Amino acid sequence: MKLALEGARVIITAGASGIGRAILDGFIEEGATVATCDIDRASLDTLPAGVLARHVDVGDEAALRGFLDDAVGALGGLDCLVNNAGIAGPTGRIEDLDRAAWDQCLNICLTSQFIAVGQTVDALRKSANPSIINLSSVAGRVGFGLRTPYAAAKWGVVGLTKSLSVELGPDNIRVNAILPGLVAGDRQRRVLEAKAQSQGRSVGEVEAEAFSYTSIRDYVPPREIADQILFLASSLGRHISGQAISICGDTRMLT
Repeated sequence: MKLALEGARVIITAGASGIGRAILDGFIEEGATVATCDIDRASLDTLPAGVLARHVDVGDEAALRGFLDDAVGALGGLDCLVNNAGIAGPTGRIEDLDRAAWDQCLNICLTSQFIAVGQTVDALRKSANPSIINLSSVAGRVGFGLRTPYAAAKWGVVGLTKSLSVELGPDNIRVNAILPGLVAGDRQRRVLEAKAQSQGRSVGEVEAEAFSYTSIRDYVPPREIADQILFLASSLGRHISGQAISICGDTRMLT
């Protein structure tokens, strides 16, 4: 299926590795022009030529706004914003969690999306095919014990997405959220390791329990997340907005 994304101008936060890199590679393969930022300098160095890349912590509001302004200028406008940046946040009982860790998780996972949309929406209004895709999580649909900061932030992303869809619909800007489940990669492994350590169990036991609550008991490849985002950004997705789309193998619960 040809998605007709040649020449599309795209900004992806945290696009140098993991899900973000799969999204970035997918847009480039479709002929889009991409700008990205990331906190990982080593991964930024692996990006292909032609990608506007900058080392930015999206938790630093001034740095994020500066990158977005520069990216829109370099791209000559904007057709698609992908808010991908996020962190796992702390693992532990609510009474043991540190307030600073709570604040950091919500700042990176939710507030950065608020800032990014506000900073780029004027450019998106000028696009013939404008879209915003926000990365949430299956934790934004079900509860997640011992991961309350992360779940709270990801539920917030869904609320932000649905509200922006209503607000920006008159401008023909589509806004959707993607809710990945257990995604293959180092980040998911670190989450399982942290949960195992906090509960005094093996990683294998925690992994088996996690998959017991899914219908398709396998990790989601990052490229499947990217493929859904590419479709939403294309003109084929022009009537899809305000949706929280799960790509999770039918995950019913997180523990």
